[in-house]
Amino acid sequence: MELSTADVKVLVVGGGPAGSLAAALLARAGIDVLLLEKDVFPRYHIGEALASSCRSILELAGAAQKVDDFGFMSKHGGLFRWGTEKDWCADWTEMFGPEVRSWSVDRSEFDHVLLKNAAEQGARVVENAAVKRVVFEDGRPVAAEWVRGDAPEQLRTTRFDFIVDASGRAGVLTAQHFKNRTRHEVFRNVAIWSYWDGEELLPGTPQGGSNIISSPDGWYWVIPLRNGRRSVGFVMHETAFRERRRDYDSLEDFLSALVDESDTVRSLVQGDTRLAKARVEQDYSYVSGDFSGPGYFVAGDAACFLDPLLSSGVHLASYSALLAAASIVAVVDGDTEESEASAFYESLYRNAYTRMLAMVSRMYDQYQGQAGYFWLAQRLTGTPAERAVQPNSAFVELVAGISDLFDAQHGKESDQVATVPGPAAPANEDTLGLVEIMPRDLYDDNSQLRLVTSPRLGLRREQPATGGGRLRPPRPAEAAEQADLTTAG
Repeated sequence: MELSTADVKVLVVGGGPAGSLAAALLARAGIDVLLLEKDVFPRYHIGEALASSCRSILELAGAAQKVDDFGFMSKHGGLFRWGTEKDWCADWTEMFGPEVRSWSVDRSEFDHVLLKNAAEQGARVVENAAVKRVVFEDGRPVAAEWVRGDAPEQLRTTRFDFIVDASGRAGVLTAQHFKNRTRHEVFRNVAIWSYWDGEELLPGTPQGGSNIISSPDGWYWVIPLRNGRRSVGFVMHETAFRERRRDYDSLEDFLSALVDESDTVRSLVQGDTRLAKARVEQDYSYVSGDFSGPGYFVAGDAACFLDPLLSSGVHLASYSALLAAASIVAVVDGDTEESEASAFYESLYRNAYTRMLAMVSRMYDQYQGQAGYFWLAQRLTGTPAERAVQPNSAFVELVAGISDLFDAQHGKESDQVATVPGPAAPANEDTLGLVEIMPRDLYDDNSQLRLVTSPRLGLRREQPATGGGRLRPPRPAEAAEQADLTTAG
């Protein structure tokens, strides 16, 4: 039996961070939006360390205070023990001030807060609702067929003007309809993890920050969570994982052996208790052929997922949600043509993803060293060397998601390629030659089409210095200049 339901302006598929934030932002802009989520929240999910950019976007979506009130661990950066060099920090507070922070979260609870916030902002939210098919007419999606879990025999149909596919790895559009995903050969990795009690982190770790620790065969994460717990995991190539897994009776035994192999991680959890069974994820690195098209935007993990290193997942999810919502509002308001809004979204989101992909690719080559990573970050963000207050300034901006927000509001600086003299700049280095997926510059940056957040979310043609600055703190050089002015005054 098929049931027809009321039409909606925007259908959002998926209630994770990308879907919930897109729905909340659209609803706050007065757009009629329906969100369909196949699960019933709360539900478990990995991806617990959040970039500082997430806080800015949650504030726009009306969710930041709710996340604060829930009591998640406040996060102010991270510490890397990478390769053979001394530890180095990405300390957001030190560079940008105390307001630049995010959280380390239990995703089951965090995602539930965001989903409830979407409903509170005015979106219609239906859980236990699985989209079976998206109907296209003349190359444009126009309707979705879906079922409720408590009535699977009743096929429902909802027509829409726009769809945001935030269905995660399931990929309602990308994996199921277009079938246009490409798996990354570079990142055939497996992650294995569990949870320990205790609160010890490496000395010098910023408040609530993650520890990222390399090893000859991969890398570890240690992420502090509320209630005196830590998420502890290891990432290694799938071939090595399969070969070594045979030697252990259980995943728990395998994970314990991996923890024991690292002097650093072993010392952090020594004497503490593992609180849960070990979990494993694999086949998680992929990218879709298109992130947008006529009538659709693909957000978050539905479009792409990279790797746990640098905790880019929720940043890309929330960033794409913001871009998708702003693009739809701009089209509905008549401020830009749909084709140009789609090109803006595709270019900004894909460039953000590709930049992070290049950075993560280089970091897996642990022999490059800090100078090489920091130099590459300057190239990828377009940060001139003379503006770098600290050697890792551009790296911190990139990892924190600040560079992506800056590009959306003020235009890309990456065309202004920085050069760093000396051995830190490898000769004849092609910054993005490390990756197979190049950015798509479908959008003309010179058009001055920019993301704006005030007085209303959308896209406007603005001079680079305008468009509202709520989404980013001062860059390190600007912060230093402001401090000098304050002192001089």
